[in-house]
Amino acid sequence: MNIAAVTNLAEKLRIIEEILTDLPEWFGLPESTKEYIQDGSLLPLWAAFDGEDLIGFVTLTKSSEDCGEVHCMGVKKAYHRKGVGHALMQALEEGAKKSYSYLQVKTVDEGHYKEYDQTIAFYRSCGFVKLEVFPTLWDEWNPCLIMIKKL
Repeated sequence: MNIAAVTNLAEKLRIIEEILTDLPEWFGLPESTKEYIQDGSLLPLWAAFDGEDLIGFVTLTKSSEDCGEVHCMGVKKAYHRKGVGHALMQALEEGAKKSYSYLQVKTVDEGHYKEYDQTIAFYRSCGFVKLEVFPTLWDEWNPCLIMIKKL
């Protein structure tokens, strides 16, 4: 597996779209998926490859002067639980340390969807802890959990 920073706009668009298309359980709302693709193409992006095959990506955005945010992350289902996500997070963290003291990530709170419970378990395994839940930030059926990590 190889992790590479990607800077080309068209390549970023292709990468994000390809990965999110493989993950409809997490990215099944067309409007929000389109936003992730468009917004993510303008952000720092790290991609994971197995040989020539694209297998995952992660993007970083700014939450505040001191805090970066995991904007979007995806790993093709066939590569889940094989260390790809952890390798991507390590690359993102190395990049984030240059500008930020903390990282945050927003996801759906526990107990609503099994896929997001898996996502929360992943972020916990990367050292993130629960900060706060905003029950109606997105929608009542989609409560927002914010997790944080000191870099």
